[in-house]
Amino acid sequence: MSTVTSQDGTTIAYTRTGSGPAVILVDGAMCHREFGPATPLAAELAGHFTVYTYDRRGRGESTDTEPFSIAREVEDLDALIKEAGGTAYVYGISSGAALALEAANAGLPITKLAVYEFPLVVDDTRPPVPSDYAERLEKAIATGRPGSAIKTFMREGVRVPAPVVFMMQFMPTWPKLKKVAPTLRYDAALFDGLHDGTPLPEERWAGVSMPTLVMDGGKSPAWIRNGVAALAKAVPGAEHRTIAGQTHMLKPKAVAPVLIEYFTS
Repeated sequence: MSTVTSQDGTTIAYTRTGSGPAVILVDGAMCHREFGPATPLAAELAGHFTVYTYDRRGRGESTDTEPFSIAREVEDLDALIKEAGGTAYVYGISSGAALALEAANAGLPITKLAVYEFPLVVDDTRPPVPSDYAERLEKAIATGRPGSAIKTFMREGVRVPAPVVFMMQFMPTWPKLKKVAPTLRYDAALFDGLHDGTPLPEERWAGVSMPTLVMDGGKSPAWIRNGVAALAKAVPGAEHRTIAGQTHMLKPKAVAPVLIEYFTS
């Protein structure tokens, strides 16, 4: 493990593997280097790139610093880009896609950007996320109920069926999820105002100037795919691509060839 220090003093843990141009992978909600798709994806990409996987603040071996703001997570990514040599390709999935877009919009030196299934709600193909969603996450975390925060996220944030969420409590991964549950409020902040079933705000990502690939899975639900299509239109010059046969649980072997082709073309 290696570390870099973010602007506010937070220690960000990362792993570097492979050789070639730098690619930084940005995880989605509750994932980190030891739990999620980034590490197996890094193995698929390492023959072509120097791949950086990292634990977003409050997860895995990274520390955390209050108060939280989206700008602090952007600073974390900026510190990693500097560590990687000053520029990098960046790939983000789910809320990691939201964070990567925030970083690009803020002007970080990202050479090319690729994002997969930023879970926006832009129409009536699913119920909007409740207006008190972030508040309920905050309350559950503040009162020491991480399991309740996870259930709120799973049921109302990403629409996992209730029986599946119930069974998750008895799986070996549940304690790992509870440990990082406090960071769900960070993901909620990234979605603020973007999951209420209304069209995306005009000029929201006007500052994204680098080539951008916006992706979805061919077997994902309509609400996710509609949101991705809207995002591709909202990001200046973005390319929209669908990966056949994939859902939000994207397989590293399915996306790796797409990223290799895109980043090296």
